[in-house]
Amino acid sequence: MGTGFAAKIRAQSIVADSRTELVAVASSAPDRAQEFATEFNCTAAASWQELVAMPNVDMVVICSTNDLHGPIAKAAIEALRHVIVEYPLALEPQDAEEIIILAADRQLFLHVEHIELLGSLHQAMTEWLPKIGQPYYARYSTLTPQNPVPRKWSYQQQQFGFPLTAALSRLHRFTDLFGKVDRVSCQEKYWGLDDQDYFHTLLCTAQLKFANGLFAEVAYGKGQQIWAPSRRFEVQGDLGAMVFDGDQGTLIVGKEQTSIELGSRKGMFIQDLNIALAHFFDNEPNYVKPGASLDSLWVADACRLAAFNGAVVMLPEQN
Repeated sequence: MGTGFAAKIRAQSIVADSRTELVAVASSAPDRAQEFATEFNCTAAASWQELVAMPNVDMVVICSTNDLHGPIAKAAIEALRHVIVEYPLALEPQDAEEIIILAADRQLFLHVEHIELLGSLHQAMTEWLPKIGQPYYARYSTLTPQNPVPRKWSYQQQQFGFPLTAALSRLHRFTDLFGKVDRVSCQEKYWGLDDQDYFHTLLCTAQLKFANGLFAEVAYGKGQQIWAPSRRFEVQGDLGAMVFDGDQGTLIVGKEQTSIELGSRKGMFIQDLNIALAHFFDNEPNYVKPGASLDSLWVADACRLAAFNGAVVMLPEQN
């Protein structure tokens, strides 16, 4: 489901794998579905509902707008299809939890993509984190200027969702590295909202307090009123710090500084699919579990509530 960049990369991988066959594609735009079907020699379904119901479909790969992830995944599992889906699994954590339980009850494969864990930034963070001792503060900023702003789903509130749910990888990096979040506060702002909920700029910031005592800040923004780009991740510990600015990383321990080179960010969708299929066919280890994605989704929803109410939100002892 979907015909964008990620969908095409995944389609190429499915066609190239001798164990899989690309059967059909669906899109909210029928002309794009037909063009995609012609390119990859498959059937263009009239809708995602038709695609899910096709008798020769075993697995549904969801690369659609965020608001459709949950409904398609649930319908596919109810139709006894296996599912691979881009994050977020659903815009509401309650819906995601229901889908995870349903897949487990029916013994169906469910994989939620989190390619940020496969990237060189996260791999370097994981490798070098012990060098800085006990972490006590972290900050992650991804700000992307864009002008003109395209009139597409990623700039429409209903289809995109709450910013830190849509950009769940920002929070999932933290929960993967540092564990459970105790409480959050959050702020969000949109510019240029029209009567169809399209916007030209968003900015969302959140503050997280972890069970291990670490404090963290997240800033995510994009659009025409974001003037200076930023892609920076830093962690301060009692023995040193790690700072990643763009593709350049630095480890600071005492007076010593060590450069950390980051590799290319290309090819991660292919890697994700290969790992998922290896787990599906050969029971090889997967790099992420749906439950881990759900944990970060609960944090995102707490941030949403905090932004809406203007108050600190506590997370439960167990999600």
